[in-house]
Amino acid sequence: MSAAPEQNYQAPPPPPPPLPPDAKPRGPHPIKVRYVAIGIFALGLIVVVGGALKFIAGGLTTGGALCFMGVLLALLSLIRLPAIPEQDEPLSFLQKVTGIFYEPSRVFRNLRHHPHWAGAFAVICVLTAIYSFAFVQRITPERIVDYTTSKMSEMGSFAPPPDAMQRIREQQLQQYKNPAERIGGILKQFVGIYVLSCIVAALSLLGILAFGGKINFWQALAVTFYAALPVVIIHKLLGLAILYLKSPDDLHPTLNQETTLQDNLGILFTPADHPVFFVLASFIGITSLYGLWLRAKGLHNGATKASSGAGWGVAITLWVLTLVVALIFTALFPQFIS
Repeated sequence: MSAAPEQNYQAPPPPPPPLPPDAKPRGPHPIKVRYVAIGIFALGLIVVVGGALKFIAGGLTTGGALCFMGVLLALLSLIRLPAIPEQDEPLSFLQKVTGIFYEPSRVFRNLRHHPHWAGAFAVICVLTAIYSFAFVQRITPERIVDYTTSKMSEMGSFAPPPDAMQRIREQQLQQYKNPAERIGGILKQFVGIYVLSCIVAALSLLGILAFGGKINFWQALAVTFYAALPVVIIHKLLGLAILYLKSPDDLHPTLNQETTLQDNLGILFTPADHPVFFVLASFIGITSLYGLWLRAKGLHNGATKASSGAGWGVAITLWVLTLVVALIFTALFPQFIS
C-alpha cells in the first residue's frame, strides 16, 4: 500500500492582542450627515451657478451659504458619535417634541444615547420661516426698509452717503419683494441658525469639560436644539396670534422680527430713552428663564457625565455671554431699537 499523502498543516493565526484595561470603545461616524452634506453642497453649487448666470436672483450669496453649510456638515461628520451602551430605545420624533414640554428629563436622557437633532432643527426652521413671512406681509416691506435706512442714516460717520443709501433701499426692497430672494433669505437664515447652534454646542462642550464633566459634541448639539425648541414654539405661535390681533402700527419693524410676545421686564422701559436698560430687562422674562432652566437640565441629563451644578454653571455662563454681546451692540448702535 502506498503511504497517505502528507498534508500541509498551517497553524491558525494568533488572536488579536487584548485591549488595554483602560481602553474604551469608540462610536461610529455619522455617515448620514456626510451624505446630507454632499447634497447641500451640490445644491449650493447649482444655486451659485444660477446666480452667476443671472437667472437666480441673489444666487451667489444663497449658494455660498449652502456650500458653507455643506462643508461644515462634512467636517462635523468626522466627529464620532458617543459610544454609550444603549439602555433604552430611541424616542420617536413626536414623543420628543411633546415630551420636551412635560417630561424634559426623559427626553434629554434619551438624547444622551441617541443624539438625534435634525427633527428639532427642522421644526425651528419651519416656524421661523412662517413667522418671518407673516411678519413681512403684515408690516409691509416698505415700512421695514424705510425704518432700517432711516436708522442707518443716523449712524454719524458710519452712515453711507445719500446715493449709496438709495441703492441700499432699492436692494432691500427687492430682497423682500422678489420671490427668489425671499426664499434665498430664508435659506440663509436656516444656515445662520445651524451655525449659531453649533457654536453654542461647542461652547457647551467646553463648559462641561471645564466643570469636570464629559459630553460629546453631538450630545451637546442635540441638547442645544431641543432646549431651544419649546421657547421657539411658544414665541412663534403666540407671536403669530399677536401679530394679527394687534394693529401693524403698534408693532416695531425690528424689535418684533423674532416675536411679538412681550413676557419680560423690557416692558418697563422705553427703548428710545433707555436702550441699554431695555435690552438688559428683556433678558429677564418667563420664556427666557424657562429656556435657561431647559438648557441646564439638558446639559445635566444629556451629557455622559455632568452634575446638576455643571449644567447650571454652563447655562448661566452662556446666558451672560449672550447678554454681554447684546449690550455691546446696543451701546454701539442704540438707534436700531429706538
